[in-house]
Amino acid sequence: MGTLSVQNLIGIKYLQKNDLDLIFDMATHFKEVINRPIKKVPSLRDYTIANLFFEDSTRTKLSFEIAEKRLSADVINFSSSNSSIKKGESLLDTVKNILAMKVDLIVVRHPNPGAALFLSQKINATIINAGDGTHEHPTQGLLDCYSLLEKFGSLDGKKIAIVGDIAHSRVALSNIYALKKLGAEVCLCSPKSLIPQNVEKLGVHQSTNLLETLQWSDAVNMLRVQKERIQKASYPSLRDYALQFGLTKPLMEKLDKFLVILHPGPINRGIEITSEVADSDQAIILDQVENGVAIRMAVIYLLVSKLKMSTDESPIT
Repeated sequence: MGTLSVQNLIGIKYLQKNDLDLIFDMATHFKEVINRPIKKVPSLRDYTIANLFFEDSTRTKLSFEIAEKRLSADVINFSSSNSSIKKGESLLDTVKNILAMKVDLIVVRHPNPGAALFLSQKINATIINAGDGTHEHPTQGLLDCYSLLEKFGSLDGKKIAIVGDIAHSRVALSNIYALKKLGAEVCLCSPKSLIPQNVEKLGVHQSTNLLETLQWSDAVNMLRVQKERIQKASYPSLRDYALQFGLTKPLMEKLDKFLVILHPGPINRGIEITSEVADSDQAIILDQVENGVAIRMAVIYLLVSKLKMSTDESPIT
């Protein structure tokens, strides 16, 4: 088994192509494990992982917790709403106190971009970024690409569209980095007001025409409008947005091909995608959810392996 080139998973930006390949190979092994009658392996027995979520989360938090328990780790779940953060304690002091309880790995989601990187520079523990503001969400980018690889075998030369609120999405940036490392072409389709500045530096195409984008694409990842992050009106109304950028069955019927559809969740049905499309056989949304557990098991295992490599060379069982 190879080893990752990084000590922490802060963002896809910091990974090499070999890291992606290693994570995907390990995820394939763990996907077989979680489909066994007995879904656990003892790989991380006696290791403790703390999930620190300073923002609300359902899928990501549950997926990490399930992944950790499938690896037999001890798990601590932290919620800022019931913590000393409310009393004015800093993020760094909170994490240092948790580490004093002999925690081996920290999974952190935080509303501020750069929070995971900041912690990795200040503490002596392995950090996994579960989403930092509007910056990156690396495990989501990994599971999206892994799900596409299951469909296509290779992403080299494939055309992947990302449609929706690009400006406020951490999923979009992680997807762009991962897809480009895997050789795919990427097109961002959105109202101009929801495209971040200087995005052309990432080497992606841009469009404001959804039909043309779908005709160009082999797969499309539909993002929701993040109403909770938008500070001012970026489009006339949700109805107008849905009419111009919503993925509907009549729109899909205009295409002469089978288009693979992804969505990172949560889904706003009737806005960025209709139920007919989200529940169709072209959508791999539930595959993404299943693959999220396998990807996170792979990431956690590979990062912890770097910690214990010098004393524990035992294989996965």
